[in-house]
Amino acid sequence: MDLTEKRVLGRTGLLAGRLGVSGGYLAPTPAIEEAFERGCNYFYWGSMRTSGMRNAIRNIVAQGKRDELIILLQSYSRSAALMELFLERGLKALGVDHADILLLGWRNQRPSEGILERAEQMRQKGRFRYLAVSGHHRPAFPRLAGPGEPFDIFHIRYNAAHRGAEKDVFPLLPENDRPGIVTFTATRWGRLLKAKHARAGEKPLSASDCYRFALSHPDVDVCMCGPRNQEQMREALRTLELGPLSDEEMERVRRIGDRTYGK
Repeated sequence: MDLTEKRVLGRTGLLAGRLGVSGGYLAPTPAIEEAFERGCNYFYWGSMRTSGMRNAIRNIVAQGKRDELIILLQSYSRSAALMELFLERGLKALGVDHADILLLGWRNQRPSEGILERAEQMRQKGRFRYLAVSGHHRPAFPRLAGPGEPFDIFHIRYNAAHRGAEKDVFPLLPENDRPGIVTFTATRWGRLLKAKHARAGEKPLSASDCYRFALSHPDVDVCMCGPRNQEQMREALRTLELGPLSDEEMERVRRIGDRTYGK
């Protein structure tokens, strides 16, 4: 498995870099542009719409590279009208006429029919191409992958401390026409990186260890990272150079994940 190679994002057909970038953690524009040059094209501009990613996207689009980007806009709104308003504001701020993905955020059960009907209307108008959903209730995902469901991409919590998706989600998804799988909270909000979770004399986990853990699973298409600065971005990008975890590294990461979960 070569993590520098893009991967088809489930049934969408989109070619996605294996490391996704979230724009909500204050990473500056040059750091995000560097990630794009290294093959990271899955850009998540969520509820925290910071200027770093906005300016990076505008710059990349101005270079004629819009088709190389996968732009995701998120809505937590339970109001169909507000969901549409937030999408339109995001498109205007980015200077683009459509998003590649609309993410319905934090849905632990199927969104309402009103939300889904409005989303489909927006899709038909060309305001976005593919519909994604995120949540923390793992049993919901296999149901949302059932026949006739409109979801093209799942955003799922998965890390070395929270590995339940290995049993509750990944093996229960359809073999054909699968949704794309994007994972988040790879570092468990930084807790997996704390030295106290490693054994005495054992090297603590790095952020790239955590991203490599997620991407070592064959069902994971993209793992999100949330860097705050250029240094953290470059640490994340080491993931692509180092590739999947070896068996020995996997054992260590899982062991530290168990200790972190126990704490």
